[in-house]
Amino acid sequence: MAEEKGLKKAVKLKADLAKFLGATELPRTEITKQLWTYIKANKLQTKTENGAAENAGKYIVADAKLLTIFKRTKSTSKSGKLTDLTNLKEGQTIDMMQMAAVVGANID
Repeated sequence: MAEEKGLKKAVKLKADLAKFLGATELPRTEITKQLWTYIKANKLQTKTENGAAENAGKYIVADAKLLTIFKRTKSTSKSGKLTDLTNLKEGQTIDMMQMAAVVGANID
């Protein structure tokens, strides 16, 4: 079987994400899919920044479990935009577009 490449190649997960997902290695696509499954199952989306969870919208509400993963995120994108979630508090939100930065910050 050919080795998977790009987003389908398994990557090593850092401890908090590994504990959250119950795996030590997963492809980025699967990490994102499982995070979204958790977010949707727990109705952790909202239409307004730092709004109450309402199960729809482009913002993700950080619960205690997600916070352990989100708080590891401090990275600069290729365009120079800083994503710093290290001071995020439970109940605050992140934009769904920051999920790539969250995944990137939680893999080796």
